[in-house]
Amino acid sequence: MSVLDRAVAAAVVRAGAPGRIRFTRRQLYYEVCRGLLPVHRLPRTLKFTLPAPVGYARFLAALERHGPVPGLLEEPAERRTAPRDDVPDLYDYGLPRLLVCQDAGIAGMLLANELHMESACPVFALRDLPLDPRLAEALRRTGDAAVYVLHDASRAGYAAVEDVRAWAGDLRVHPLGLRPVHAAALHLTTAPRERSAAGSAAAPAGLALWELRRLRAGRSVEVAAVNPARLLRTVHRLVRGQTRHRRRTARLRQLQAAGFMTWPAA
Repeated sequence: MSVLDRAVAAAVVRAGAPGRIRFTRRQLYYEVCRGLLPVHRLPRTLKFTLPAPVGYARFLAALERHGPVPGLLEEPAERRTAPRDDVPDLYDYGLPRLLVCQDAGIAGMLLANELHMESACPVFALRDLPLDPRLAEALRRTGDAAVYVLHDASRAGYAAVEDVRAWAGDLRVHPLGLRPVHAAALHLTTAPRERSAAGSAAAPAGLALWELRRLRAGRSVEVAAVNPARLLRTVHRLVRGQTRHRRRTARLRQLQAAGFMTWPAA
């Protein structure tokens, strides 16, 4: 068995822990990268990202050799499916929050792991926009509702935030990240550089100068590069605005035991 084959086998175990988490191929790929270059254990005060130690095509070939993978999700369909409308009463109540993910695969992963149930937060992909107008009305009915955006640390990621703002209108839109500083503190693996035309929206205020330089240079880190358990735990805490001392379900306590934290501070 080659080094890469062993890395895939080990990554399958890590990606699904704890509690049989469902995950995407991209998440498994980045878990393989993390296993081949395990510098994520270094202190977060040392901020850096890493080039991928293995190409995606080689990973897919190794995954094919590995065989069936428990917990591995199917790739999202090229086109969105029509939303179900079997609970029309949902639109008659106030909706406190809603999450839009830039990556349809990540949206599917969060749904497969029932984050929308744990966090009382409907989850959609960016490609689902425009959403049903009744969802916007349900958000406005709450008064202090928020639309959260989970996006890559990239120009395309910040362009996705602007797309959500265009749909949301007067609703409060709160980007969750990734920011480049999050990616650097977590020592994540970088994605291929963006082309110059990718994501034309200007980066928002509040980014450090070095973060802006990385974005302008086309540097990109995907949300999928975050460990699946860490991602679930972080998104739950951010959309709920919870602190660590609050009560958690048994499943969320499992995730915390795996070292799940909020995005590291800048």
